[in-house]
Amino acid sequence: MEEIKSLYKNPNEPIEARVKDLLSRMTLEEKIGQMTQIERRVATPVAIRDYAIGSILNAGGSAPFQNALSSDWADMVDGFQKLALESGLGVPIIYGTDAVHGNNNVYGATVFPHNVGLGATRDADLALKIGAATALEVRASGIHYAFAPCVAVCKDPRWGRCYESYSEDTAIVRKMTSIITGLQGQPPKGHPKGYPFVAGRNNVVACAKHFVGDGGTDKGLNEGNTITSYDELERIHMAPYLDCISQGVSTVMASYSSWNGSKLHGDRYLLTEILKDKLGFKGFVISDWGGLDKIIEPYGSDYRGCISLAINAGIDMVMVPFDYKQFVEELKFLVVSGKILVARIDDAVERILRVKFVAGLFEHPFSDRSLLDIVGCKAHRDLAREAVRKSLVLLKNGKDPRKPLLPLDRKAKRILVTGSHADDLGYQCGGWTATWYGGSGRITIGTTILEAIKEAVGDNTEVIYELKPSTETLSRQDISFAIVAVGEEPYAEFTGDNSELIIPFSGTEVICSVADRIPTLAIIISGRPLVLEPQLLEKVDALVAAWLPGSEGGGIADVIFGDFDFVGKLPMTWFKTIEQLPMQAKYNLHDPHYPLGFGLTYTKHMSVD
Repeated sequence: MEEIKSLYKNPNEPIEARVKDLLSRMTLEEKIGQMTQIERRVATPVAIRDYAIGSILNAGGSAPFQNALSSDWADMVDGFQKLALESGLGVPIIYGTDAVHGNNNVYGATVFPHNVGLGATRDADLALKIGAATALEVRASGIHYAFAPCVAVCKDPRWGRCYESYSEDTAIVRKMTSIITGLQGQPPKGHPKGYPFVAGRNNVVACAKHFVGDGGTDKGLNEGNTITSYDELERIHMAPYLDCISQGVSTVMASYSSWNGSKLHGDRYLLTEILKDKLGFKGFVISDWGGLDKIIEPYGSDYRGCISLAINAGIDMVMVPFDYKQFVEELKFLVVSGKILVARIDDAVERILRVKFVAGLFEHPFSDRSLLDIVGCKAHRDLAREAVRKSLVLLKNGKDPRKPLLPLDRKAKRILVTGSHADDLGYQCGGWTATWYGGSGRITIGTTILEAIKEAVGDNTEVIYELKPSTETLSRQDISFAIVAVGEEPYAEFTGDNSELIIPFSGTEVICSVADRIPTLAIIISGRPLVLEPQLLEKVDALVAAWLPGSEGGGIADVIFGDFDFVGKLPMTWFKTIEQLPMQAKYNLHDPHYPLGFGLTYTKHMSVD
């Protein structure tokens, strides 16, 4: 009799039978708990046990303590899991984190280039390997669920999340969705279409985001309005989700943005009729952070109405993240009063439980400590370094192409390294690193561009480093060449919305002041194309777009000193003036600085997709 009662606990039973059995045992309160995701700072024993909370997450920068290692994270997550398993039906929590370029919240984890740089590689196999490495480092920290990848098609670099997009070209974005197979594992032949898949304990639950059209908002405004026909929305912005679903992606996150004025978090047509019914997605749909609150304006005016719209539209799990008590009470009221049908609640909870069973959380709820040694290991850092090498795009090499500056002479007697980004690991990594918006300085473990240059040059080469080049240094006659690294300071989401796209920290002036006196390689560290003034392009001898390369600056030195050739190609059209935006590849008659797919190499004068 006990065997029959515990059918959902039997790993030999079919997953759907286990889901149905467990669902049948749940009270309404337990079902609502499964639909609730809370921030780790409010994940108390009362919340987990009494409210049967189904999921916990951490905001960017929300950690057990500063510079907490993977083992510390595993201790924390295991503690939450122990509480969940001791309560009621013993349903494990699923813990989620924004591991968007490696397990970037965890000190010492490998930080890979942001998506825009990976888009420059056009290398689907590389993306898959990065997904697999990221999964291992995430699982080492006890975490089961990565809010990645972002498969937005960015149509305007003024958008503050531009660097989270692989490209303005839908075909490139679709190609790079291979990272999902890296994160979750390869589904076997015959795997049911739309059904979630996680291969095992070395893999994580992935999340395709943000459904749908977040990269196409008017003027690139974060959380803005995408004004387009359904046919164009489907062709440009929805197409990557077909690839995600075909790889068994387990979850999809709704976008903060709107489609023709309709908030995605409350759009039943797109979330249910299209994503779930037409595309056959069988995993769960999760809201973005506090995404329900923003459906009805003014914000905060009708929270109950927001919940009703979102759940009825097809949101299954709600990222609350703090005031879970109010959310639970309001959702329960809506169900009891008939505003939300029990069948809709059951559908949501079925989807959540399905993913938990698929991910093996009932059999292996706790962290695997044997993975700890792999965090930040040489193999992963070598992979990140390879990704940096392949992401670099050479935009100019020599004022006269017959007299290229690159590759640089590593045995030169004396070189100058300068600029705001030459020796700043935080700037090099960008947003979503250690904190939500990123930071400056030694925020994690890695190699700066300056350190990589010092490792690469000969023993007899003197490297002069100045954050800002002094008049005295610039007047010297014995410097062979200069490397100037400038770019954007870190940002995330709306903090990165930018209507000007000027190189910060007087970057253009710094480059020009050096290039006036010394042969100069300029390296632009940015999450998107920036304004390149005519004087900059005229004065520099060489120009490289390095995007946001992450923790392994050695990949830059590998290429500029000629150990490897440039292979990266622009993932976005590099505009000339802000007035040209939004600038898309099909409108290149508008005369960009460099078209989509542009990239020079050492062995060829130019290469374009």
